[in-house]
Amino acid sequence: MHNSTDDFMNSARRLFGASDSKTLDAAQRKALDFASRRSALTEDPVVKLALKASFGERLADAVARFGGSWTFILIFIAILLAWTLLNTEILGRTAFDPFPYIFLNLMLSMVAALQAPVIMMSQNRQSSKDRQMAAHDYEINLKAEIEILALHEKIDALRQDQLVTLLAQQQAQIDLLQRLLIRHEADDLKAR
Repeated sequence: MHNSTDDFMNSARRLFGASDSKTLDAAQRKALDFASRRSALTEDPVVKLALKASFGERLADAVARFGGSWTFILIFIAILLAWTLLNTEILGRTAFDPFPYIFLNLMLSMVAALQAPVIMMSQNRQSSKDRQMAAHDYEINLKAEIEILALHEKIDALRQDQLVTLLAQQQAQIDLLQRLLIRHEADDLKAR
């Protein structure tokens, strides 16, 4: 009886063109290991990344999520309209930031200057998540290929065993028919 690790290693050699396990990359070794142990690649990279995220990374994600929402856009429009209305119509000549709203422009520039790097941090983090998800998907696909290849080999081996058994049974039947034919011919000769 073959060891399942040997079966998977043989499959990996054919699938990956590897002479031994040392020539496989980390993802291939991991997929091969999980396939040989018949266990699932169940770790969720999103959960893993969320657990490792620092406060700054979680804050950057929250700011980017809020900054890219309709809620933010509507609140921002409301603040801009209130600011201009307050400084033109309500306060009139006593406005603290009259038209052309220089202080408002300064505040908007500062918000943009702070928001842009925070959004870029969040995008970099999302890129890292995407890379890890792709690596995880690759490992799962490799494991599936190894499992499918192993199943094909097992089915081919079963088919080969069945063919050998069938041929042996047919040969036994042919031998039996030949003995019956010889006996029948001998009985015919005796009867004449």
